[in-house]
Formats: sequence, C-alpha cells, structure tokens
Amino acid sequence: MLGFLNAPMGVAYNLLVTLAHLLAPLPGGLAAAAAIVIFTVAVRLLLSPLSFAALRGQAGLAELQSRVAELRTRYGQQPDRLQRELAALYQAQGGTLLAGCLPLLVQLPFFSVLYRLFLSRTVAGQPNALLAKSLLGAPLNSHWLTGLGPLSAHGLVFLGLLALLGLACFAVARISQSASRSAPVGGGAAPGTGLAGLLGRVLPYLTLLIAAFVPLAAGLYLLTTTSWTAVERAVWQHRSGRPGPATGAAAG
Repeated sequence: MLGFLNAPMGVAYNLLVTLAHLLAPLPGGLAAAAAIVIFTVAVRLLLSPLSFAALRGQAGLAELQSRVAELRTRYGQQPDRLQRELAALYQAQGGTLLAGCLPLLVQLPFFSVLYRLFLSRTVAGQPNALLAKSLLGAPLNSHWLTGLGPLSAHGLVFLGLLALLGLACFAVARISQSASRSAPVGGGAAPGTGLAGLLGRVLPYLTLLIAAFVPLAAGLYLLTTTSWTAVERAVWQHRSGRPGPATGAAAG
C-alpha cells in the first residue's frame, strides 16, 4: 500500500541522513531536527515561483469580491442577468483560486513522504536509522497524544513546538486579516467578511490541529513551512506595496 512513495522515501531518507551526519556536532538531537528544517526550506525554495504566483493571484480575490458585490447591487432585480454576469466573472477569474491552492497541493507529496518516513521501520529494505533520532529527548517519530502522554517530558517538547506553530499561525492569520481589512470593497460590504475573510481567519489554525496528531518530525515540517509562509507573505506585501492575500492555508 502506498508503494509509489517508496522511491521518494528513499531519496528523502538518504538526504536527511546525510544532512544529519553533516550537522552531527549540534547538541541535544538538533542535527536531525535541523536536517528536517533544511529539507523543508529546500522544498519551499523549490516551490517559491508557484508561491509568489499564488500570492499575486490571491491578491485579486479582494477585487473579485468587490466586483461581485457591485454586480449584485446593479442586477439584484434581474436574476437571469445577474447569473450571466457572475458566470462570466468567475470564468474570467477561474485561475485565481487554483493558483492560490497550488503551493499547498504541491507540498502534500513532500509532507506525505516525510510523514510516512517516520512511520516506517525499514526504508529500501534497511532499518530506518531516523527512528532513533530525537529532539531534546523526544523521538522524532513519537506523537503528542500517545506514548508517554501530553504532559510528560516528551510532551513538553511537543507543547513547545505547538506554541511556536501557534505563533506562526497567528502571524499568517493577522496578515490575512490585515489584507482583508485593507482591501477595497463594493456594494457596502464590510472588509473581512465573506468566504475569503473566514478562510483567512480559520485556515491557518488547521495546521495547528494537524500538528497535534502527526509525528514530531512532521510537526517540525509544519512549523517550518508555516513560518516560511508568514515571512514570504510579509516580504511580498512589503515589496509589492499592497496588502497580502486574504486567503490560503498556513502550509501554502
């Protein structure tokens, strides 16, 4: 089952083991954790063209909302005309939502490989040496809600990671809310309302929920990619001189 992941798992395994070996002087089991961080950063760098294309596309969602509100105001008494105008608008902007989802969708295989890697006892027929790695005493393949318990010494490592991830999610959500408040709206719609505003407030925190149920190694991936997303969006907003996008998951 999921045999198609065997080859990518082998590549990721060799890469992580090599990085951990090179970073071995780091104390407290930080070498393997740092290898996961570097792996995640490499993935995000690889996907950066898609990410910035998504940021540009998502920036148009606020304008799309404004145009929808204007059409509803203008043709509210002409249902047939309104439906035609909305259909034409959505068709013209159809790539916007897809562009916004692409970074998240493309990341899923990388996350799946890392997730499976820290659940598998063997890789390419050999014992999985990564299962012996830990972070501050907590095994990288351990889960927060199982094992020694959420409030054990191992659980405290998870709590620290979840706290940092929560801050990263909060940063992403604040950028989204700021963009939503600053976006132009039409038809009297209040900034930050509607589907885009809701997604911008809720989606980042789904990453935090996922991290509570995956191995510690996968949690490190989520922390790194969410932090990258926050920095990436802040940089894009600063360099573009306009608000960042109002939607998108933290891992996007």
